[in-house]
Amino acid sequence: MVVGDASLDIDLLVIGAGPGGYVAAIRAAQLGQKVIIADKGKFGGVCLNVGCIPSKALINSAHHYEAMQHAADYGLSADNISVDFGKVQAYKTSVVNKMTGGVEMLLKANKVQMFQGEAMFINENEARLFNENEAPRYRFKNCIIATGSRPIELKPFPFGGRILSSTEGLSLPELPKSLVVIGGGYIGIELGQMYAKFGVQVTILEGADTILPGFDKDMSQLVVKKLKKSNVEIVNGALAKSAEQTDKDVTVTYEVGGEQKSVTADYLLVTVGRRPNTDGDLGLELAGVKVGERGLIEVDEQCRTNVKHIFAIGDIVPGAALAHKASYEAKVAAEAIAGLPAKVDYKCIPAVAFSDPECASVGYTEKEAKEKGYKAKSSKFPFGGNGRAVTLNGADGFLKIVHDTDTGLVLGAQIAGVEASNMIAELGLAIEMGATIEDIALTIHAHPTLGEITMDAAELAMGHPIHTIAPKS
Repeated sequence: MVVGDASLDIDLLVIGAGPGGYVAAIRAAQLGQKVIIADKGKFGGVCLNVGCIPSKALINSAHHYEAMQHAADYGLSADNISVDFGKVQAYKTSVVNKMTGGVEMLLKANKVQMFQGEAMFINENEARLFNENEAPRYRFKNCIIATGSRPIELKPFPFGGRILSSTEGLSLPELPKSLVVIGGGYIGIELGQMYAKFGVQVTILEGADTILPGFDKDMSQLVVKKLKKSNVEIVNGALAKSAEQTDKDVTVTYEVGGEQKSVTADYLLVTVGRRPNTDGDLGLELAGVKVGERGLIEVDEQCRTNVKHIFAIGDIVPGAALAHKASYEAKVAAEAIAGLPAKVDYKCIPAVAFSDPECASVGYTEKEAKEKGYKAKSSKFPFGGNGRAVTLNGADGFLKIVHDTDTGLVLGAQIAGVEASNMIAELGLAIEMGATIEDIALTIHAHPTLGEITMDAAELAMGHPIHTIAPKS
């Protein structure tokens, strides 16, 4: 690669190789673009390296350990069950390596040029890529910014030592005896519950009156019930004030109900959200890209910034910070660059918490649908009425389907229960295709499967359920 001030020409520069960036690069290459992708970290981004994938690997191990603890419930016996957390971490790392290696293989297969290093705009048409070995300058026709986000660091709780972000929380070399979690959102609950299943004493401090505030309360209450079975202490309405750490532990002071309290643990995990990576040395101002409130970049329906040939996707634009949203926007941006009539449609972006039980939602809640002017009704089918759920020891749970009573159109769904993360896709497809509850009810679902719950909920919505009793009107 040439080093110096002479610019190398490229069709598309993608900055960031997470689930937004690498998808954008591959799709653009498939559409005939000459693409280079740059990332200062490992390819795959936060999601594959220190987020979605490693957390699910650890959660999977925790589920298995918990199941072994209750082997007698299934007519089995298991003695001397123990955790080798070093090997658990090795399993997690092997999963991460498989996934990140797969991303690099896909980029190479699609003839995308990869650059490991930083990127900085020189002007609206050029950027410098650099690492310790080289610093090539590229002139691009189009650019997609997909730099992602990082954990929010609170001033009273600076990361370091025994105060952890989610990144460090995924990489502890050994199990702590105790853990305090600030933030009862999906990240805090997923990681806190994972450690609790391994036998760690977990305390969760949440400022709101319930955990998982993005989901309906009847969903989060099922998670609360399971957390309490794992001896997790949940403190709602808590305002964390300060932390003092030694080389052995950390003491967190918080206020609840006007009273000041404290709790001491081996580690403090802070999970209060994420901040977009639009600051630092990226040089957005040199490219003329406007950064708005909270560091987010405003974009149009094709993900274009105010500079028409520079696009932005993922956690750095308004909306939910979700990997699948970033991947969706990536394809829209790549297709817009190729001249296709692509534009975003956020009608049914699913949200999932990999708690126990899992929580998933898509489309409108009943309340939201009514606020939009629909004559909406929700119908709630219990997992306990499904044979497959019962065989999985997952009778605690439900599926709510929201429909318009005038047209029968499916408007939304909320699921709390085993495999909710996989079940929500059918409801998203139903909304996307304009399906009605009758369409779902008339679709033959294999038996015995969790998918039948969706069919049963649709039949309940129509007023003639088979596997539950219709509520009296």
